[in-house]
Amino acid sequence: MTKAWMAAAAAAIAIMTTFTAAQTATAQSLQTNARGEVILPRGAENKPVADKYKRRAVRLVTSEKPGTILVDTHNRYLYFVEGGNKATRYGIGVGREGFGWSGVTRVGRKAEWPAWIPPQEMIARERKRGHILPARMEGGPDNPLGSRALYLYRPNGGDTGFRIHGTNQPWSIGQNLSSGCIRMMNKDVEHLYKRVPEGSKVVVIGPGNRQGQVSFEDRGTDLLRTLFGG
Repeated sequence: MTKAWMAAAAAAIAIMTTFTAAQTATAQSLQTNARGEVILPRGAENKPVADKYKRRAVRLVTSEKPGTILVDTHNRYLYFVEGGNKATRYGIGVGREGFGWSGVTRVGRKAEWPAWIPPQEMIARERKRGHILPARMEGGPDNPLGSRALYLYRPNGGDTGFRIHGTNQPWSIGQNLSSGCIRMMNKDVEHLYKRVPEGSKVVVIGPGNRQGQVSFEDRGTDLLRTLFGG
């Protein structure tokens, strides 16, 4: 595996590939150099994750059952529902313009240090931009899927192609940069991974409102649990 392939793979997931003329000039626009390496916004690689996106216990009022994962793409939060108006909230990165989605899915399978197999449409799209992606990248610190992945399947069907996964670009948490997958800091996806069995329900609230009616209200940090645990 060459460094160029690794850089191209990271670029394929992280950079915005479909721009309007106005979007090209935005601060979220990432460019690549002649070697296909991502040119980060100045200071981005050292930018800490904003406090509001750090993992915390919250009070969440919802009709969803304990064990459900709620993904709020608008606010870039993922909730693990615990019942009794309790949840753990994680900051996430979500799909860029044109790649957002919504719906009800399930965790079809799980993987530690997953391999990344880019879909053919991504390979073709990136080839037009001058990036040659590998057919497969084995798991490891340079893999854009990070340390863990939850593969999202249709309720009664096969793989959607979307994942909840870690990232080797933690600065991207809170941003709209992915190709539709839900990215988390590695330490957060590892924390979630331990709690979520295969078959768990995942509700993604986003463009198109295909998730249907979902009742939830985030009432902020659960101070008692934050201070005393439990």
